[in-house]
Amino acid sequence: MRAGRRSYRPGTMQRSSERILTTHVGSLARPRPLLEQMREKEHGRPYDVDGYSKLVADAVTEVVGKQVEAGLDVVTDGEMSKVSFLTYVKDRLSGFAAGTGEKLMPPSWQVEIDAFPEYYADYLGKYTEQVSPMTTMVCTGPVSYVGHEQLRTDIENLRAALAAQPEGAVTEAFLPSTSPSGFGRNEYYASEGEYLSAVAEALREEYLAIVEAGFLLQVDDPWLIEYLSENPATTPEQRRAAAEQHIEILNHALRGIPPEKIRLHTCYGLNHGPRVHDIPFAEVAPLMLRINAGAYSFEVANPRHQHEWKIWRDLPLPDGKILIPGLVGHATNYVEHPELIADTIELYAGIVGRENVIAGADCGFSSRASFKPEVHPTVVWEKFRALSEGARIASARLWGR
Repeated sequence: MRAGRRSYRPGTMQRSSERILTTHVGSLARPRPLLEQMREKEHGRPYDVDGYSKLVADAVTEVVGKQVEAGLDVVTDGEMSKVSFLTYVKDRLSGFAAGTGEKLMPPSWQVEIDAFPEYYADYLGKYTEQVSPMTTMVCTGPVSYVGHEQLRTDIENLRAALAAQPEGAVTEAFLPSTSPSGFGRNEYYASEGEYLSAVAEALREEYLAIVEAGFLLQVDDPWLIEYLSENPATTPEQRRAAAEQHIEILNHALRGIPPEKIRLHTCYGLNHGPRVHDIPFAEVAPLMLRINAGAYSFEVANPRHQHEWKIWRDLPLPDGKILIPGLVGHATNYVEHPELIADTIELYAGIVGRENVIAGADCGFSSRASFKPEVHPTVVWEKFRALSEGARIASARLWGR
């Protein structure tokens, strides 16, 4: 066992009680052979089913090993089986039909795109390197969960990958699952609230299965920020009401699951770009804390949000909760310096307590399966090594050893 490492404890969220723990958000670049087979699968063309399954399993084992080598404590499967963190649900929820090909474009994205049309015309053009475009799904019937086999495979692959690691190399493991919201247009239910409640009830089956398998559940939730963000078609009051409804529905989906088994990841959606229309995190955090999770992951390395550590001076962190500030960025190929990472950890630890901070990343490094992810995979591993070194430096200062 490495010095300072604790044995893996299934399903128990560990705190930074002896040193600053490290983690990330989930998505990582898929190997090219897997991407090539995934592309055929996603476009409905013939592919090697058994070979594809082996590619996924091997990729999970490899990517877990790389996380361990980079010094991360809390690891995951890299979402190797998923075409995106969001639209993977097309294979796991019934009641949806393919849309007419319109791309998913949340209103807050459109505000930013309209402000910088020339830049985003070039940026969005890069999405041609994705395995499959992110298009809107249409709800045409009752929603239910049908992804049991795919989820079972994800769980088995992660278990096998963890078993292949040295004793004590992993502190704990999580599996991401999307939050119930904006991947589909409702054409079946009488109201948007009824539709979202049905989606939440279906996804609850995934949430429960992940926790029952002994893993932490990470709910990927860009929608809280999306509901609150600038949208010319809505008023601030309407946006607040939508956010309140989202919190209520998500909490209902999480009912009965101990918060200490849940991580919530919230993000701003757009990656590279000016991002001048990002809503201040001070307007998000109080609502975020009302979601029944034990830990909260959010953007910090993004220079539009680096200053926002100050909000925690006035916003009390509820007892028992953990913050996972993103200390390496998912939208730049710069590698953050370990000293900067250590300094930022100390800022947060000084406000909320060292035991309540886990060092993380801003967002996933390949949230959509792509042949050209925005941050080159070799750079991602260097970022993770910097994150681990920064946590080591901060731990030495914070614990005086």
